[in-house]
Amino acid sequence: MLGFAGAAQAQPSSSLEEQAYSRAAAVEQKLIEWRRDIHQHPELGDQETRTAGLVADHLRKLGLEVRTGIAHTGVVGILEGGKPGPTVALRADMDALPVKESEGLAFASKARSTYRGKEVDVMHACGHDAHTAMLMATAEVLAGMRENLPGKVMFIFQPSEEGSSLVMPGQNKLWGAQLMLEEGLFKTLKPDAIFAVHVMPGRSGELSWRAGATTASSDDLNITVTGKQGHGGMPWNTIDPVVTAAQVISGLQTVVSRKTNLTQSPAVVTVGMIQGGSAPNIVPQQVEMAGTIRTYDENVRAQVGRDIKLSAQKIAESAGAKADVSVVPAYGTTINDEKLVAQMAPVLGRAASGKVAPAALVGASEDFSFFARQVPGLYFFLGVTPNGQDPATVAPNHNPSFFVDESALVTGTRALSGMTVQFLQSREKKS
Repeated sequence: MLGFAGAAQAQPSSSLEEQAYSRAAAVEQKLIEWRRDIHQHPELGDQETRTAGLVADHLRKLGLEVRTGIAHTGVVGILEGGKPGPTVALRADMDALPVKESEGLAFASKARSTYRGKEVDVMHACGHDAHTAMLMATAEVLAGMRENLPGKVMFIFQPSEEGSSLVMPGQNKLWGAQLMLEEGLFKTLKPDAIFAVHVMPGRSGELSWRAGATTASSDDLNITVTGKQGHGGMPWNTIDPVVTAAQVISGLQTVVSRKTNLTQSPAVVTVGMIQGGSAPNIVPQQVEMAGTIRTYDENVRAQVGRDIKLSAQKIAESAGAKADVSVVPAYGTTINDEKLVAQMAPVLGRAASGKVAPAALVGASEDFSFFARQVPGLYFFLGVTPNGQDPATVAPNHNPSFFVDESALVTGTRALSGMTVQFLQSREKKS
């Protein structure tokens, strides 16, 4: 696979890279302590005030220029190297999920908060606590080397990757990476490349990546089927939106299985919510459905959206009902820049001591995609499944029992630090 040639090289390519790895090892205990603290005190999207304060205080102590309050709770630190050169951006997401954590962990979350108007339990069930801690550690590693760094490093601690906890369903507002960019994140200092890591089930300490499409685009699907209300014992006097909605759901499956060229690019259409009716003996007036569309190609994305609207509307019409369909874009496909992947593959191999693997397409979506549309990006994965456990059977991300082997986290710090150093040095030599 493109980008894996030479990935297993073991020796650092420069004394700066070697120094970065040594400094990463020295900060490992702090890294774990930060991760546990953040894990025990999770915060939902747009509410990450404690986490943002912890990050900002740390960056200030390192002597970085620090900006806070970006996209509500985002934090950005700028490290000035001792020599002129390019700019590298490193991104970590800070938000948690409305999930109740399983028992057993000494530093398990007991936090509760408000998610879109409802009181919920809160947990770092996707590993963003690990991402934030790794980037804090990377900032400490690189700050200790600033005099020898040719260029600048932008540390982006982003809120609301999982969506804003304050935006109610149906509200069309921006959050996370998109809002940071809208507020001018890259206007005063535009990086030449951006990197990010995500923890996933996988061999502990293993790094994986791919060139091109990496995570899926995400579109929100909403369908309202309107019929004619009446008595459940006399359905011939009604137009039943419940039966029609069931037919619509079945029909939507053919959008992928019969209308999408799956040899070109995969696609997924999922209806995850259906609501309607007030009593068992009443045929309701309306049924509402909501779901998600995932694709990896913009042409396929547009086609699937068109086919969904046509299928739902015509199926409803055939029953005498009406279907109102909206497809609202959320996140785009994360595209890893092929040249950047090829350049960084050897560094990733060294950072993981050769423990690397090609990444499969991921069905989840990521708002890192907004950053990677602006500048060349590389989004890679870190395996965090403890040794002796099968990554295929452990609890996945977003599960109450999702578990992070903390011994793997120093590898993520090595990777972020090593790639930053290598990129800065390579551009310095060209100039």
